[in-house]
Amino acid sequence: MSEVSKPILVAVDGSRIALQAARWAAVEASLQGCALHILTSFGVAPGEGLDAVVAASERQWLRQDGERVLAEAESIARHAAPEVAANITTELTFDLIIPTLIERSRQVRMVVVGNQGRGAISRAVLGSVSTAISRHAHCPVAVVHGDAATGPEWSRLPVLVGVDGTINSAHAVEVAFDEASRRKVGVVALHTWSDTSGYDLPVVGWEGIREGEAALLAESLAGWSERYPEVPVERVVLCDKPVRSLLERSERAQLVVVGSRGRGGFASMVLGSTSTALLHLAECPVIVAR
Repeated sequence: MSEVSKPILVAVDGSRIALQAARWAAVEASLQGCALHILTSFGVAPGEGLDAVVAASERQWLRQDGERVLAEAESIARHAAPEVAANITTELTFDLIIPTLIERSRQVRMVVVGNQGRGAISRAVLGSVSTAISRHAHCPVAVVHGDAATGPEWSRLPVLVGVDGTINSAHAVEVAFDEASRRKVGVVALHTWSDTSGYDLPVVGWEGIREGEAALLAESLAGWSERYPEVPVERVVLCDKPVRSLLERSERAQLVVVGSRGRGGFASMVLGSTSTALLHLAECPVIVAR
């Protein structure tokens, strides 16, 4: 499947946040000029005697409930982005949702999920689906929180991207500029430096350190302003912990983009601590640029 023809895939489960995810995904599909595929799963873990436990009548009820969930999500998506209404498809599967989404992520341009689903015990608890997909997907993953930033008051806010100077954050920078260009807003490129003591103590010689970190940030952004001349860029270099700085700035952003792991990451399949914290705590949608 060519990149142009790849759809955005959003997973829904009937929860309020999943419906917000469907709304955000529809707007994103409109911005990217692509189709939207809405998926729900009523799969249960295989086990001995499963066919007896899930009787035909129960499977029929699950199917009807799944169709209701899909219809509600599709209605919200069509209302949020009427221009993509003709390119919305829906699917009910009885396959397990996590392996299904991971496999489908090879064939879509983005997977969108809510940060919690039915059964989540609090806003601060990240659902198992969004955790697993953010860690193991083969494409960018957008995690949508409570009131997704789709209203007019949010549309003027910039896209915030965390830049740590690694090759991993280079893809996050690319995604951030592309998103900002489509949304006709600016990019705030945030780079932080902190010592490893674990204590919030004054840093001696910060001005000298700052110059070097600013140069690293400039190098990481080199070429992107030329490629996206319509996107204004604000460069921010702080002496602070990445999570705290990104969370504080995210309150004034419509979208946050981060790499799946940063400095100190030890395996490509492990989500970095900064990305994980943002998925838990940020108020606006977060794209993990895998």
